[in-house]
Amino acid sequence: MKRFTHSLAASAVLGTTALLFAGGAVAAKPSEAQALYQQERAACMNGTSNQDRATCLKEAGAALGEARRNALGTSSGDTLARNRMARCDALPGSEREDCEVRMQHGTMSGSAREGGILREIERPVPTR
Repeated sequence: MKRFTHSLAASAVLGTTALLFAGGAVAAKPSEAQALYQQERAACMNGTSNQDRATCLKEAGAALGEARRNALGTSSGDTLARNRMARCDALPGSEREDCEVRMQHGTMSGSAREGGILREIERPVPTR
């Protein structure tokens, strides 16, 4: 289970980082896209990207290529909300309901750069 958790966390970090890179290059002109690529590449090389170097460089290069083709898109608030809720789909019954409440009304702390985003909600627990 521990291996799966790390694998899932790593996938989430990689996906979030790719989205952050993509989001930064959306409206970039060719020179801006190249400048952004250089910044991303520097982060890859100095280890501040939260990715292994090979993956980071691959993602940075892919984002540059997409920016040059003007093919990077942005996600609307609706799309982001649907994606956030889709994370709960794999959970069984009451766990899914709790997840959906956290996604809609919970407080959020942390970031991908810090290792993950924590969503939580406080509810009173009835006494017996």
